[in-house]
Amino acid sequence: MLKPGMTVWDVGGGKQPLISQAVKEKLGLRIVGFDISGDELAAAPAGIYDQTVVADLCNFRGVGDADLVICQAILEHVPDAASAFAGIASILKSQGKAVLFTPSRNAAFARLNLLLPQKLKTRLLFTFYPEAAGHQGFPAYYDRCTPREFHRLAEAAGLRITEQRLYYQSAYFTFAFPVHLLWRLWVLLFASVAPESAVESFTLTLVKV
Repeated sequence: MLKPGMTVWDVGGGKQPLISQAVKEKLGLRIVGFDISGDELAAAPAGIYDQTVVADLCNFRGVGDADLVICQAILEHVPDAASAFAGIASILKSQGKAVLFTPSRNAAFARLNLLLPQKLKTRLLFTFYPEAAGHQGFPAYYDRCTPREFHRLAEAAGLRITEQRLYYQSAYFTFAFPVHLLWRLWVLLFASVAPESAVESFTLTLVKV
């Protein structure tokens, strides 16, 4: 997706931008870091962002200057996915593209995330995955986070879907083999009945029409 001279908005990139300094310099990219936390943006590698924007995506409306918006594992953390899609659309130029990656609300880990209290699930996450401390564990809502619902929200925001990829596995529950095995068997059964609904996560590529 990256082409020389692009203006790229890394939505939710915070202190972990998706594009490296080497790629940025090689392609002459202008990168805008967008995050709800100014502290997260301030902790990013020096010089990686040419501009930073501290805002809530659900309430933000841009000026249509982005050639590309990248958004990895962020939309499950917004309370209103429809407003977030409108925010993404407002950032893009006409014919600009957005690449979104998000977990599905139908995944077992997402359902547990929605059921458990925030303090408890954060403690469990950092106990079993200590490497996640500091960059995971944020509150998650999974508002309409399914391929079908995101198709609808994208179209309502004036975005056309050009590609979809579905993924049926993730790293959760690998710490306990019996649980992981039961989970994989459940996903296989679920996918045989409703393939799109059974995804663990998915990516969408969108273009602003």
